[in-house]
Amino acid sequence: MTTEGTVEAFRRAEELLTQRRPLEALRVIQPVLDVDADKPSVQLLLGRAYFFSAQLLRAERAFLRVLEFDPSDHYARLVLGRTLQRQGRLNEARAQIRLAAMMCPSPAYQEALGEINAHIATRDM
Repeated sequence: MTTEGTVEAFRRAEELLTQRRPLEALRVIQPVLDVDADKPSVQLLLGRAYFFSAQLLRAERAFLRVLEFDPSDHYARLVLGRTLQRQGRLNEARAQIRLAAMMCPSPAYQEALGEINAHIATRDM
């Protein structure tokens, strides 16, 4: 696949995810993985496609791979936390979301942290 074809496939996969069509995005991104699997942006897109198609263990692996490349990627930590949350691994999820919120104190991250804290509090009652 040419560089141009790789970029086009990547963009098409992003578009498909925006349209909430993760399984199609996974098919489109496959040739990109053959060429650029070690790029954090590719792994992040792959993780999002897995997340939206409820392939949570695969999503977790992709997000962890992003964090191997760049431990300071706050968005990867947030979506890893959300992935862990969907698996019921609330304490692990909280740790990741807390780190994300410290790295990027946006209202959305604070809201995610509040949500997971509420889930943990109700679970422990």
